[in-house]
Amino acid sequence: MTRPASSGWDASLDLGFEQRKAGTVLVRNRHHGPLLVQKALYPEGQETCHVAVLHPPGGIAASDSLRITVSLSDRTRALLTTPGATKWYRSEGAVASQQVHFRLTGDAVLEWFPRESILFDGSDVSTRLDVDLAPSARYLGWEILSFGRRASGECWQRGRLRMRTTIRAGERLLFAEMADVDAAGGFAQSTVGLSACTVCGTLLVAGYDIDDELLRACRGVQPAHEDARYGITRLPAVFIARYLGNSTEDALRWYTDIWTVVRPALTHRAACAPRVWSC
Repeated sequence: MTRPASSGWDASLDLGFEQRKAGTVLVRNRHHGPLLVQKALYPEGQETCHVAVLHPPGGIAASDSLRITVSLSDRTRALLTTPGATKWYRSEGAVASQQVHFRLTGDAVLEWFPRESILFDGSDVSTRLDVDLAPSARYLGWEILSFGRRASGECWQRGRLRMRTTIRAGERLLFAEMADVDAAGGFAQSTVGLSACTVCGTLLVAGYDIDDELLRACRGVQPAHEDARYGITRLPAVFIARYLGNSTEDALRWYTDIWTVVRPALTHRAACAPRVWSC
């Protein structure tokens, strides 16, 4: 696939899920540019549809603009993931952006489990996640960020990261978080930033009140790496798990273990890892 000569990729993906007699069906799959899904999969039966979002160029570069919109109708169950890490390449001044918007109606349940995002040194990144929930809908998703390429000895010393996440239930704002980080501003070493770590993550459950027993079970799950820092917070209709460490694999494993604990309460089904993770 040849990259545009004068500007970045302008890509969009619009997915829609509906409940049919057989279960959840992907009824709308529209894409523009290099952003698409290959096939709807049902590794755990027809009730839950698994979809991997693909970006064939393999990374997001300066001036690229990606937009993902997903709608779930009443009684649908969908799990979305990515086949591998999202790489944010070095920029020479232009911003690379990704906007994700989820709309859930009725008692729909969406699980959004992208693999880690890797910020190359010099990357200039803007991301936005908006989740709109009906009163009975539920959302579970995570984001894992790797600042630099540790295996290559590269640190995130130049660049900028802007992030915004909002989750609403009707007119009620359940969760909102914004960040505007300059790589050269001391964030990496600050005790209120990365504290010299290279990986951070956030897992969110929204639209569901975690009870005391489930909260204790989640707090009993620990990352494998002893140097990792982590914490779990319960708010009205929102559950938050934070990770800070030096391993994307450890963060993914910890979040997957928490998902294994939480999922039966949200969907009445055991966790079933996406097939693409084992490819």
